[in-house]
Amino acid sequence: MSGRPEAERRAVRRRVSRARSADRNVVADAGPSAPLACGFPPVSSPDARVLVLGSLPGEKSIEMQQYYAQARNAFWPIMGELCGAWPSLPYPERLERLRAAGIALWDVLAAGERRGSLDSAIVPSTMVINDFASFFASHPRIRFVSFNGTMAAQLFTKRVLPTLPAKYAALEMTRLPSTSPANASYSFERKLAAWTAALRGRLRPSG
Repeated sequence: MSGRPEAERRAVRRRVSRARSADRNVVADAGPSAPLACGFPPVSSPDARVLVLGSLPGEKSIEMQQYYAQARNAFWPIMGELCGAWPSLPYPERLERLRAAGIALWDVLAAGERRGSLDSAIVPSTMVINDFASFFASHPRIRFVSFNGTMAAQLFTKRVLPTLPAKYAALEMTRLPSTSPANASYSFERKLAAWTAALRGRLRPSG
């Protein structure tokens, strides 16, 4: 997977700029902007059946241009248990394991200004939402959406669902414990148990 094409990145920057200008809470002397974090294209196949959504890639992921690249993030160890996408595998092979299992991977946000990697640091007025209407139209078999953490779930419910056709209200959705190391109140075992309970029966069998 590569990052967004430069033309698309420029378009995202323009959308962020318009969002900031339109927000009445952003004053002219508010100080320098936080760095702009841009997300990635979705990882998916046309017959995907489960969508896993984060909020916005962290600094390490953006640096590496890989989903969940922070070494202490539990996402890839969990995916290893669920579908064989072990962190020891080359990144492209991990993505293929996700696709083979019917998992699509994306983020709610296409971009947002943020210092550091915490969701709480994203500047609300600069949030740019991904195009979910087009995504769901091209992935008609997705019936289940799982959120990697609270922020992704809240953003999708408030900023995405109201913009979608009414039929998407029937999507089954669940919020899962964040795999981020910042979610230190959950052990790896608790995270794995929650993710396994939610996803295992919905994935395409291997082989």
